Amino acid sequence: MLEVLKARFYNNMHKHSEINWEDVAARLEMNPKAMDSLINMEETGGEPDVVGVDDGQYLFFDCSDEAPAGRRSLCYDEKALKARKKNPPQGSVKAQAESMGIMLLTEEQYRYLQTLGEFDLKTSCWIETPAEIRSLGGALFCERRYNTVFTFHNGADSYYSSRGWRGMLKV
Repeated sequence: MLEVLKARFYNNMHKHSEINWEDVAARLEMNPKAMDSLINMEETGGEPDVVGVDDGQYLFFDCSDEAPAGRRSLCYDEKALKARKKNPPQGSVKAQAESMGIMLLTEEQYRYLQTLGEFDLKTSCWIETPAEIRSLGGALFCERRYNTVFTFHNGADSYYSSRGWRGMLKV
């Protein structure tokens, strides 16, 4: 996995021009739990890459062109999954993220990712939803169309084959 991350790092220097790969690799080698999370991100189609530093920690985001293929057709959270009586999906975004040891991107993080390239031109991604919206049954998702990043809402129990989610890991 380290070799995959290293190759991706050097192939996408515009995402992290101020960061040194050897420093990232050293941090990863000291953190097997983070490596497990990155492996999960990779295996579900996320193509994780370093996108910055926050409070001394390296930020890895899913950088696949479209919503990770192994993380689609899910409702937002377990509450929504339990409420879904007909045709429930295989699971929820929040449970999958927790099992992988990563966090959903926030709207701010999603918009930042879009400054690094053009993502989700055909798909959309659930994002971390504020409690006041979630408590009313809704959840938020984003996508890029017409060279613009849009934020939308939907019932948290909805799911679509073209909607997935992107994650973030701090190491």
